[in-house]
Amino acid sequence: MAIVADDSDVLSALREAILRALPDLAGQSFVAAPRGRDSLAVEVGGRLIFKFPRHEAAEARLRKEARLLAAIRPRLSTPVPDMSLIEGPPLFSRHRKLIGEHLPPDAYDAVSVQGRDRIAGQLALFYAELHALDVAEVSSLGAGPIGAWLPVDEIARKALPRLPTVAWPRAEAALDAYARLPPDPHGETFGFFDGHGWNLAFEAGREQLNGVYDFGDSGFGGLHQEFIYSNITSFDLTDRIVAAYEALTGRELDRDRIDLLTGVHGLSELAELSDDPVKVAAGVERVMRWVRHARP
Repeated sequence: MAIVADDSDVLSALREAILRALPDLAGQSFVAAPRGRDSLAVEVGGRLIFKFPRHEAAEARLRKEARLLAAIRPRLSTPVPDMSLIEGPPLFSRHRKLIGEHLPPDAYDAVSVQGRDRIAGQLALFYAELHALDVAEVSSLGAGPIGAWLPVDEIARKALPRLPTVAWPRAEAALDAYARLPPDPHGETFGFFDGHGWNLAFEAGREQLNGVYDFGDSGFGGLHQEFIYSNITSFDLTDRIVAAYEALTGRELDRDRIDLLTGVHGLSELAELSDDPVKVAAGVERVMRWVRHARP
């Protein structure tokens, strides 16, 4: 049974569910985290995170995430959640909070050059270690293909009308190139595929990452796609991650392919949000940042 609620009583309902399983937390603070597509989350006592799936498909993904994290966590240099499941009902997960804050664009802009290199090095190692995991093993734990983007014609129909006309030539060229894009030259790999700053635990004082979380979108996809999500935080961060990853692995990455996939992903997400007036503005701004950042 999943908790599906969108009223002012939702935090109270989640608190009651947690306390039924863990009554010793009664004296702690309960703070609702921003709602995700799959889960409602609660931070308790500033040190524990509880995630409640919003529907049956999210329940399945949460179970898969817990299985994967248990297997891969000991093999990663970067901390990831040590997640356990509480069957309830309702089903929910528990893990100790990774200390740190998100890394949005404005926070990254304030990081020194040395700090940027340190963050990029940490993420490059994180990706290299993930990509080296045994394919058969992670498949047996439930890892499957990552989510597909919308078809090109649907992206064009829904996203282009939302954009300023000045963006149309680059957006249309990107969609045309994507329709003709050959398979990834490095093939498919198991990866994180969600490495933007809102899934990072960043410690500003030390300018370093204390962990990566939210493996709900992990799975098998083209290697180059792994490196597009950090562009949501900063194109500079992606450039540094790619250079560090190449040095670690000896793999040569195609920066133009990463740029193309970045744009099409932004357009696809804008198309998905095209009927949501609250979220569409952020989607347009994201695409416009990519348009303004056109590679030579």
